[in-house]
Amino acid sequence: MNENNVTRRQFMAAASAGAVAAAAAGTIPAYGNLTKKTEKLALLGGPKVRTKGWSPWPIWDSSAEDPILAVLRSGNWYRGSGTKVTEFEKQYAELMGTKRCLATASGTTALLVAMHALGVDAGDEVLVAPYTFIATYNVVFLSKALPVFVDTDQETFTMNPDKIEERITERTKAILPVHILGLPADMDAINAIAKKHNLVVIEDACQAWLAEYNNKKCGTLSDLGCFSFQNSKHLPAGEGGAIVGNDEEIMDRCYSFHNCGRPYGSVKGTSSYPIRGSNRRMQEFQAVILMSQMKRIKKDADTRLENALYLTSRIKEIPGIIPYKLARGATRSAYHLYPFRYKKEQFNNVLRDKFLSALSAEGIPCSGGYGPQNKDGLIEDALNSKGYKRLFSKKRLDQYREENHLPDNDQLCQEAVWFGQNMLLGTKSDMDDIANAIEKIYQNRGKLA
Repeated sequence: MNENNVTRRQFMAAASAGAVAAAAAGTIPAYGNLTKKTEKLALLGGPKVRTKGWSPWPIWDSSAEDPILAVLRSGNWYRGSGTKVTEFEKQYAELMGTKRCLATASGTTALLVAMHALGVDAGDEVLVAPYTFIATYNVVFLSKALPVFVDTDQETFTMNPDKIEERITERTKAILPVHILGLPADMDAINAIAKKHNLVVIEDACQAWLAEYNNKKCGTLSDLGCFSFQNSKHLPAGEGGAIVGNDEEIMDRCYSFHNCGRPYGSVKGTSSYPIRGSNRRMQEFQAVILMSQMKRIKKDADTRLENALYLTSRIKEIPGIIPYKLARGATRSAYHLYPFRYKKEQFNNVLRDKFLSALSAEGIPCSGGYGPQNKDGLIEDALNSKGYKRLFSKKRLDQYREENHLPDNDQLCQEAVWFGQNMLLGTKSDMDDIANAIEKIYQNRGKLA
């Protein structure tokens, strides 16, 4: 595997390690105002721009140790006999501004529960954003539905609403937009299309804590919103997830399904298990960790936003560097990752992999992000399975293969560059290091070709 073709989680782990070797180096003024000769690239033996490491992640709060020990010593580790998961759900619902929250074992299980509760079933089709972590469409396959990919808006990195209706068929049940990297999707446009075609909408907000659209929290703008608390996330507990919503009956169905199908609220029956269900519950000690981490989430979010906006101001005028653009109606990004597009034509046709290597050599951890996942092997694995051949006609599966071409997403996958969220927890000086490294590479672009 190419060293730059790493998964998001591998990249976040590497960026969080803070183990960037450094040698003393002079800084470079902002692009267009260079006042001294540009130094030799570190990749070619010159000094590095960055002389320090980066913030570790996650960051432990020692004040949570006694509450966790109290839970462990109590023996009430399961939410059925404890109180901490319920307490966390109330706090998270308040943070998000929703009536209800249901804690789950992971963001993936949150998506699975949400789709089941909203009636996504075998043989249905779900419109999915392709620029996303694999879980977004894996859960569609696990629901025995067909993930139909909608091309990406390269400027916003999210689902392009203008490409949605051409993908709708008589089997389409749901739209699954993703606020990927913490960047809000265009929810007004998506919801309008869903309403027109009587479709449910499930937001994959697994990377979008406190991101906002029309000044409302992402994850609260549709039928249900799903979040992740995996180790790299802004609200981490190792693993964990949540569903938020305002419809009491839908949330009751979510709760019942995630708790083995037991009765809950409006979900009633004459037996102990009136509906099909599964065990997707969160553990008590995870909830304690999350409540501890919630103490820092707002402050961290403000720091990331301030630094991201400053970094954008520094790099947006560099030829070939195109920072992402907020979608129509979006008012705040969470910046789980900071993305921009790299146009090699402005860098003497230096390939992105070489650019990433040069940037890493300057002490700036970076990644090329997701590949064209609509072409992953797991898709053919599903389409060739006995189950899918029973659920969908050969004509539909052949048509699906023919239509599974996403030129805008393919181009984005070739041009995207990411920085980890922990890098945005530093200072303006840290952002200057990032910008100075990019400027240095631009000035030396002729030596990398």
